[in-house]
This record gives sequence, C-alpha cells and structure tokens, in this order.
Amino acid sequence: MKIRLEQCMPRVGDINGNTHLICQAMQAAERHHCDLLVFPELVLTGYPPEDLLLRPIFMDEVEKSVQHVIGQSKQSIVVFGAPRFDGDCLKNSAFVACHGQLVAVYDKQRLPNYGVFDEQRYFVKGNGENAVVEVNGWRIGLGICEDLWHDELVSKQAKQGCDVWLNLNASPFHEGKQQQRESLTAKRAKQFGCPVVYVNPVGGQDEIVFDGGSHLMDASGELLLRASLFVPTSCDVDLTSVDCCIHDIPQRMQQIYQALVLGTKDYVQRNGSTQVVLGLSGGIDSALTAAIAVHALGKENVLGVLLPSSFSSDHSIKDALDLVENLGIESITLPIAESVSALEHTLAETFKTWGKEKADVTEENIQARARGVLLMAISNKTGRMLLTTGNKSEMAVGYATLYGDMAGGFAVLKDVYKMDVFALCHYLNQAQQVIPQNTIDKPPSAELRPDQKDSDSLPDYEVLDAILKASIEDRLSVAEIVALGYAEDEVKRIVHLVNLAEYKRRQAPPGIKITEKAFGRDRRYPITHAFRMF
Repeated sequence: MKIRLEQCMPRVGDINGNTHLICQAMQAAERHHCDLLVFPELVLTGYPPEDLLLRPIFMDEVEKSVQHVIGQSKQSIVVFGAPRFDGDCLKNSAFVACHGQLVAVYDKQRLPNYGVFDEQRYFVKGNGENAVVEVNGWRIGLGICEDLWHDELVSKQAKQGCDVWLNLNASPFHEGKQQQRESLTAKRAKQFGCPVVYVNPVGGQDEIVFDGGSHLMDASGELLLRASLFVPTSCDVDLTSVDCCIHDIPQRMQQIYQALVLGTKDYVQRNGSTQVVLGLSGGIDSALTAAIAVHALGKENVLGVLLPSSFSSDHSIKDALDLVENLGIESITLPIAESVSALEHTLAETFKTWGKEKADVTEENIQARARGVLLMAISNKTGRMLLTTGNKSEMAVGYATLYGDMAGGFAVLKDVYKMDVFALCHYLNQAQQVIPQNTIDKPPSAELRPDQKDSDSLPDYEVLDAILKASIEDRLSVAEIVALGYAEDEVKRIVHLVNLAEYKRRQAPPGIKITEKAFGRDRRYPITHAFRMF
C-alpha cells in the first residue's frame, strides 16, 4: 500500500479554498499512483471553526463541498475530515471516498473539552460505527485526534483487526508535543499490530499554531516517516518498502522560534495586513519581536518606532538603532516628552485638588499610554498592524500598562517567559549578531523613572519564571512551591500579583501559544472571585 500523508495548510472558514486544496492534492496523489490519501481533521473547514459551525449557511456550504470532494475521488482512497449533520446534531467526521462514491463515514468518539479544545460545545460523539472499513481489499482503521489517546477505545478497536490505522489530527503546537505524539503512536501501533498513520496540519490560527509533524509507525512501533515540522508538505510512504524518510525534530529554541514566526505571519496576513509597526525601546523584548516580524513578513514590511522619553538612556536609543541596522528595517523617532508634559499639565490642578501631587505609577503609565496613542495613530493611518512586545512573565504579574504597551493587534511574545526570551536571542545570535549584545546583557528596565530596573519591583527573572511555571503550568499550591525552595513571602506576593492581573490579561491582544497553559484559551480564570490561593 502506497500512502500519501497530506500535511497541508487549510484556513478556517475558507471552504472554497480548502476544497480546492483538497482536490489539487487528490489529483497529485493519482499522478503518483497512491493507494491511500489522508488529510487532517476538519480539513474542509480548518480548525477550530468554532461558532461558524452554528450558522446554517456555513454548514450548507460544507455539505456541498463534501459532495464535490467525494465526486472528484478516483482510484486513490481519500480520507478527509469535515463536520456533518447527523439528524439534528453535528458530528466531527472522517469521510472515506473512492471512485466518486462515499465508502464510509466515521464520527469522532472522544471530544476534547480542555485547553484550547471546546468540541463538546458543538459536536455529539460518535458510536464507533465504521471504525474499520474495507475498501479495495484493505481493512482501514479510522480515528480522529483524541480517539488515539484513550486506552479503552483503542483496545476495543484493536480487536477488529486492520491493515493500517489512520489518525486524522488538528493538534496544536506546544514545546515537546512531537515527542508525546510519537511515543503514543508507537504504543498504539504495537497494540493494533499494524502501521499507524498520524496526519496533522500546518499554520497559525489566532492564538494557536499547528506544527505538522505527521508521521507513520510500523507495526512494531518503529518510526518509518516523519514530515518536517512547520512546513506544509506531501509525504509518500510504501508499506512494502523499508526506506525511511525521517526529518529531524528541531531543538527546543528552534521549535519555539519557528512557531512564533509562523504564528505571526499567518495571523497578520490572514487578517488582511501585510505590514506591521512596533515600538523599539532598546530592550530585549521589542528586539526579539522585531526580529520575529522580519523573519515572518520581510524587513520591508516592518516599521520600528523609537519613542524616547526624558528617562530613556542614551544606550537604549543606541541599542534600538543598532537593532534597526542589523535587521535592515525602516525606523522613525517620535520623542514623547512634550506629549507627556502636556498631559501632566492638564491633570496637575485636579491632582493637586485631591492632594495627589506626588509622582507615582500614574505618571509612569502616562508615558506608556502616550506611546500607545502614537503607535496606534501610526497603525490607523498606515494600516499596519501594531505588534505588542510584552512577554509571559510580565503579563502574568501585570507588569504592563493597560492601553499603553499592551495596546495593539497581536502579542507575539504573550506566552514566552522572560528567560526564554533571553534564550531565543542567544539562539538567533549563533550565526551572526541579530540582537545587539548590549540589549541582552543590560539589566531589563521599563525606563519610566530615573534608574529604574525590573528587579526593583520583581525578583530575578530566573526565580520569577520558576515560581510562575510552578503555579501556572504545574498548578502547585503556595505551600508546594515553597517546598521547592522559594521564600514563602515571595511566592505569596507573586501568586497574588497573578490573580490581580487577570483583568489586564482579559483585555490583552491574542498571542501565540507556546506552552501547555497559555493565558486565554488554556488558562481561564474568573476576574472576580473570592477563592484564596493561600
């Protein structure tokens, strides 16, 4: 059996475009004399289609396209994912077609309802019918994504026996995900006693990135094929051949960087933009965001804006200009001192009346918001999407200004911890210096007051990130985090800050999911609640 794994790049809601993509792949599979062509989960609609599924006009178009794809099938067996109405309920289905006819339909049995997944809102689970179908003399087992992860379901299906087992996926990226997938498919291949085909799409969709990683295990659990990660591709494998085609899994920093680049590119371009603008402070976060934008969109499509205040150091301005030169991007400088002074003057009498003349965080936030106003004005006037530059560590503890540095259309580093920001910059600088060395070496600072450093308000980022990961990713209690060796007062303060900042995060732009517990889709907490974490 010659199988083609179609690791493609569907777009959510683009039913006509996705149908064209499927039909082109079917024609190519015929030319290459493939016996079986396998597409990802919900390839016809893109994943996740969310509440588009609830619009009758959307599902009418889906049904027409399903019939069109079936009608275009020829010698190759084609297996593709699409939603379907079954009576008065929706199913997440895999369609099997050949010779212009529908051979069978399999409905997903395990509907994930955690993290980024919300399938029980839309679909009703299948009953296992057509879990194994016979076509052209082959017995083909069928499963969709989450089905692969449930031992009870797999054990039941393995008893039916098949020549090959297919798993259609829409599995988003987070670091270490590919190793988890392959470990599982190897285990399942041994259980089924037959090869297992795992097909996954590529591309960015709002906060999530699909990294591909399609692969095939033989009956002994040995890897025969692994497609390149983050690249749309078609992979052929002949089950009678011992030839293997195994692309390497990129190292951790390379994976994260590729996900950030792909997620940024697809979010900007699929939302109708070609160019972006961002503020350049001379700091490491804006430097990394600019580098990602250049690799995603091209240097000619990135505008950097320097917004120095009376507290901006000469070295920060120089670091920002050095970055501009390294990246080859256009830049402009808009000093904010006069704008800030005008705002402070307007408010002075009111603050005096209240006895609030002493400068505090209010004046710091006025600076950040003045920058936000100017950047949004450029975005409005030019049509460039504004990228924000804050990282996950800052977003976690609220070390960001609402309607200031949080203002924008897309938060590239929203799910990247500060220590990983440093690691990504070192990764980028391996071949040649992209990020100025002084930007990496100098103590991080918001530069909103004289001699300010992040360490004035926060613990060292190495400590902060460890506490945050223990609380957010591992969901440990304060007592459990303290038992890891961290000071109790510090842990309580950080956890308290995370809780306080929920209202800010709820208003933040979307950003790319990198970890297992990204703010927004993965981690959903009420803004207002009375539960005490300690």
